[in-house]
Amino acid sequence: MKLIVGLGNPGPKYELTRHNIGFLSIDYIADELGLDLNKSKWKGLYAEGVYQGEKIILLKPMTFMNLSGESIQEVMNFYKIPVENILIIFDDLDLPFGKIKLRYKGSSGGHNGLKSIIAHLGTDQFKRIKMGIGRPEFGDTVSYVLGQFPLEQQDTLEEMLAHASKASTAFIGEDDFTKVMNKYNG
Repeated sequence: MKLIVGLGNPGPKYELTRHNIGFLSIDYIADELGLDLNKSKWKGLYAEGVYQGEKIILLKPMTFMNLSGESIQEVMNFYKIPVENILIIFDDLDLPFGKIKLRYKGSSGGHNGLKSIIAHLGTDQFKRIKMGIGRPEFGDTVSYVLGQFPLEQQDTLEEMLAHASKASTAFIGEDDFTKVMNKYNG
């Protein structure tokens, strides 16, 4: 079983913000796979399905970003999912907008959602897709992260979501994450 998690904040106030690109990714993947994100449990909204013979769960933690690890840990404990079978999708200020980067492991990099996941799982050894949102040239970082994507970025955003979806479905069917990284990084 594989667990794919998109990080974000619940509610209409945050729905289309940069910080919710993980949620947007999960919505995109669910649409691509024909799954309905309509089940609520484990402090999250989720969908279950099968892809290429592998059972999958798509999860959007509804705990707010800073407590994402609570929801993920509950799902992992319930289904006995090993940490090597999870993939986390989240926003990254240090990557230019439009870029995505797959990694095996790493620190939180100051991302509060990742801090929560690392604290709850007791490890930073989980696979991830970092979605580049870039840094603001001027102004407050918090306002930028919680701001919506401008209209002129919509096409690039759509391309990023499609690329992350392809990488995520490759993760489902491939046991060697290095192959997935080699194909979808860069």
